[in-house]
Amino acid sequence: MPILVNKYLIGRHFVGIALWPFIVVKDPRLKEDKVFINHERIHLKQQLELLVLPFYIVYLLEYIIRLFQYGNPREAYRNISFEREAYEMEGELSYLEHRKIWSFTKYL
Repeated sequence: MPILVNKYLIGRHFVGIALWPFIVVKDPRLKEDKVFINHERIHLKQQLELLVLPFYIVYLLEYIIRLFQYGNPREAYRNISFEREAYEMEGELSYLEHRKIWSFTKYL
């Protein structure tokens, strides 16, 4: 998975994004952050499982639902099932080696 650097990513909390098949980071030093890269690799796996485009549709729909549920953009983002899985498992660097398909559904 190629890692690209784009210093123009918008937002102070927005430091990277997984856009199949790339990981795009704002700061080149993030390329060396194993936990951060693992988080984004989990998203790439999720995207692949949902055949990429449906991932983005489901992600956006779930964000909108969570925004109504929590009334807070940050809380909504952190409670998207894809993010919950990625944040919970980002520190387990071997996670993708044994991760079962559609594991994000456990976080719905």
